[in-house]
Amino acid sequence: MGKIAFVFPGQGAQYVGMGKEVVENFSLAKEVFEEASDNLGLDMEKLCFEGPEEELVKTENTQPAILTTSIALLRVLEKEGLDCSITAGLSLGEYSALVKSNVLQFKDAVRLVKSRGKFMQEAVPLGVGTMAAIMGLDRAAVEACLTECSGYGVVEAANFNMPGQIVISGEVNAVKAAVDKATEMGAMKAVLLPVSAPFHCSLLKPAGERLHEELVKYEVNSPIIPVVSNVNAKIIQSKEDIIPTLVDQVSKSVLWEDSVELMLKDGFDTFIEIGPGKTLSGFIKRIAKNNKVKVKTYNIEDVEGIKSLLNGNS
Repeated sequence: MGKIAFVFPGQGAQYVGMGKEVVENFSLAKEVFEEASDNLGLDMEKLCFEGPEEELVKTENTQPAILTTSIALLRVLEKEGLDCSITAGLSLGEYSALVKSNVLQFKDAVRLVKSRGKFMQEAVPLGVGTMAAIMGLDRAAVEACLTECSGYGVVEAANFNMPGQIVISGEVNAVKAAVDKATEMGAMKAVLLPVSAPFHCSLLKPAGERLHEELVKYEVNSPIIPVVSNVNAKIIQSKEDIIPTLVDQVSKSVLWEDSVELMLKDGFDTFIEIGPGKTLSGFIKRIAKNNKVKVKTYNIEDVEGIKSLLNGNS
């Protein structure tokens, strides 16, 4: 099957009903949901399977819900004998990658991401910050746009998702000014996103400081397989690097395009996206095409995806 990477989605991938089918078909998946419920004191099956959506989209609920769904699916794949040689996740998804690599125990990770979601939401009062997606401009153009609009307030690059798609984050007036400027500069599309906070910008530094206080309470192990960090698009070298990178990750850009390029350069040609949605697979295909590399991508979010992958692998 080639060199396999497991990748995990972040916030925004959630939907009501995620994980339901796999829990109904695999007892191992059900155990993961029960472990999350026990550790958080909430009914994770009800939250993920029934919603309501307004509860699921609350950041402090979304983050543990996506993590739980991803790890439930991961456990089924592992039991079926499928494994990887490297792992990475987009923003929140990095916690799933750290669980895969045995850096964090699942029960600890699910508590941490609930706190992380709460801290991120509380760092900036509702209505003060927002985010926007800029399509069709390269990095240099987006950076020039942000520099020009910085007089309106904080506005920074939040996510480098793939060539031609960069998400920006900051104070509402500054982000709106950057959307207008990007359109002027020839962006194919520049749109505000329906988010509750300006993630991955310096306004979130207080959330990172609060997260640090939580992280030091938990056991952190050395990775048993390489994990690519969002913050610098490098493989985490030691367990001493884990906490600083997770703290920085809250308020710094997510270098997803660079992270995928690192894996491509290392010869990884098979990417298995584990968790709700298909967003990362789309990014990876575009990044690979830009680098003139052929890759296979698989989506594991339901029983059909698991069967399709295992049949293709046999």
